[in-house]
Amino acid sequence: MTDVRAPASPWLDGSAPGLAELRRVAERETDPRSYPHAAQVRDNILVYRATDLADADRRLLQGELIRALTDGPGVVVFTGAFEPAVVDAASAAFDTLITVQRGSGGTAGDHFGSAGANDRLWNAAQKLALQAPEVYAEYYANDALALICQAWLGPRYQVTAQVNVVNPGGAAQVPHRDYHLGFVTPAQLADYPAHVHRLSPALTLQGAVAHTAMPVESGPTMLLPYSQLVEGGYLAFHRPEFIDYFASHHVQIPLQKGDAVFFNPALYHGAGANTSADIRRMANLLQVSSPFGRAMEALDHTAMVRAVYPALRAMRAAGRAPAELLNVVVAAADGYPFPTNLDNDQPIGSLAPPSQVDVVLAALADDLTPDALDVALRDQNERRIP
Repeated sequence: MTDVRAPASPWLDGSAPGLAELRRVAERETDPRSYPHAAQVRDNILVYRATDLADADRRLLQGELIRALTDGPGVVVFTGAFEPAVVDAASAAFDTLITVQRGSGGTAGDHFGSAGANDRLWNAAQKLALQAPEVYAEYYANDALALICQAWLGPRYQVTAQVNVVNPGGAAQVPHRDYHLGFVTPAQLADYPAHVHRLSPALTLQGAVAHTAMPVESGPTMLLPYSQLVEGGYLAFHRPEFIDYFASHHVQIPLQKGDAVFFNPALYHGAGANTSADIRRMANLLQVSSPFGRAMEALDHTAMVRAVYPALRAMRAAGRAPAELLNVVVAAADGYPFPTNLDNDQPIGSLAPPSQVDVVLAALADDLTPDALDVALRDQNERRIP
């Protein structure tokens, strides 16, 4: 998954892969002999005891975890990863923040679920640091977390987190792959070359820390081991036959408070339905990113767009080709909607909010004046401020 050399075909066929390819990679058994540090294999998923990790040779263990996430089942569980007292202190802070959010009338959107059905706390890492800094320090001092982050991303990384509380009766998410390409619309996915489809999973580690006990009826994460191996799987997870296969073949591992799950973001997964009568399932969803996902130079894209926009309007009025106008906008404006403040710039009704490129293209299409574009850019920038 992390080999970025060009394949025989530099582009993925929009009609591939077929269901047969998913079956081929997913219907295999995990051999525990290949993962000597694992305590057991449950439902094809490797389970490690956090108490065993500190005594292992760190580099050997990290090599095993890399293989597990890359060519193995794509997901590992660390039991007892976080001390219950630390989890409880963080949960209390999160509950306070959620209560404030409810009182303000805010509704947190969900990328792959129904807005308002659950309690979602965006930017939970920053909010915890500001609300309860001592709790934050104890929480992120965790070496089991650092162990796997360093294995997947190297010695430096960017931690973000979102708290998800699935209330009794909360529906399941649709199965999906995750950030980055998991947030690209199906119509655009085939425009990204094959090596980018293989690179995307290496830029992010997905994780979830159980803040409550999670029996299966409470809806722990649905997982399809080995599904990260499907070439072109970002193109396929929206298809009905893939969703149906996931529904009948996914597994769910019950968790105890303090257990943690980590997985390759290309693994097909989704939050489960909470069919319990009284379990308020809380998880801290960790999204840990490579530090390399940024340009070398810092640009003031807003200033560039403001300066160039009159020239763009003149080019459009002169009948210049739309492709040429698009080329200028992509060069000058910020083409990615992330990172953003998901409290104010929410993905309700879509996978992602508009990027600055989208705002400028819409302004051109409507022939907005420079002053009107300034207002649109200012409003968008204000929504993105953390």
